[in-house]
Amino acid sequence: MRFRHADGSVVHLSYCTNVHPAETLDGVLAQLRDHCEPVRRRLGRDRLGIGLWLARAAARALIDDPAALRGLRAELDRRGLEVVTLNGFPYEGFGRDEVKHRVYTPDWAHPDRLAHTTHLARLLTALLPDDVTEGTISTLPLAWRTPFDAARAEAARGALTTLAERLDALHELTGKSIRVALEPEPGCVVETTADAIGPLTAVDAPHRVGVCVDTCHLATSFEDPATALTALQAAGVTIPKAQLSAALHAEHPHLPAVREALAAFAEPRFLHQTRTVTPDGLRGTDDLDDALAGGALPDASPWRSHFHVPLHATPAAPLTSTLPVLVETLGLLVGGPVPRTRHLEVETYTWQALPPELRPVTRAQLCDGVAAELTLARDLLTDLGLKELP
Repeated sequence: MRFRHADGSVVHLSYCTNVHPAETLDGVLAQLRDHCEPVRRRLGRDRLGIGLWLARAAARALIDDPAALRGLRAELDRRGLEVVTLNGFPYEGFGRDEVKHRVYTPDWAHPDRLAHTTHLARLLTALLPDDVTEGTISTLPLAWRTPFDAARAEAARGALTTLAERLDALHELTGKSIRVALEPEPGCVVETTADAIGPLTAVDAPHRVGVCVDTCHLATSFEDPATALTALQAAGVTIPKAQLSAALHAEHPHLPAVREALAAFAEPRFLHQTRTVTPDGLRGTDDLDDALAGGALPDASPWRSHFHVPLHATPAAPLTSTLPVLVETLGLLVGGPVPRTRHLEVETYTWQALPPELRPVTRAQLCDGVAAELTLARDLLTDLGLKELP
């Protein structure tokens, strides 16, 4: 979906296809048929943006077979879909029964991460619509925090520097500008936007490598949106992309009813890092199960958990979501005279990890849910004065 900003530029809104993970090219093509096109039709749109997730095997198949890449581009066009951004965070296995820490491998200290991201950048130049010259790729925030010593930090810095050089060369070759964005996430080396400033300014490529602001992650770490974005701007760190998502919020985690409600969201597939603010600062656990274990996390103040809950469906009381953080952040990003980013992506990948009674049972129900999320995001953008384009 495209929107005209007051400054005349185009802001793109998409939804991320990692909600229906596929490891192979055939699986990606099935996603377009079974999910993405039906979502577009529900919205009554002639064109819908998708944030494509290409696992390592699918990306490699497209790199090795130019005809297959042309075929994917033709299939996108045929189904009324367009791609301006890729989710390069998960490498493979995002559909496993247990993902947890595996999603952080390989990290930016490993050469496979550089190779994969380079492949994604090459593919994106071929997938961009003819009238779009800039694409973005979100990626993991360097690594999970342990083990990450000085040698690994230097390897990651070198990899990002090499990536920036390759993106410059790709721009010169194709005329398409691809930018990569580290996505701060609780528990990682770059947990917050503040943590991103040092590593990114060390790379010295603000035009190529910046931050992907994920509003669920921002809220989980109790970051103040205005403070976070002001600090990035002051440091010269760009925001190539933002992900619109909401975390799980528990206002009174000491109450038995609240803990019981939270326990329904503790599941074995993904990590749900949980945080609270204490007089001594931010405290947290690496998973919701750990937080609920007796005394593991102070419960005198609200908890937030890294669980991407559907934007349009606030959890039942006594829980709620951090949608207000999303709304505030979105206003700061695109509500001003010039947009801070032009690529927005709804990323609720946890539909099938929701408590059983909240999960979509059929493809149609999932498509309805994704369409409802995009409708909410569209309405937020038009409320900010952006004009929806055909």
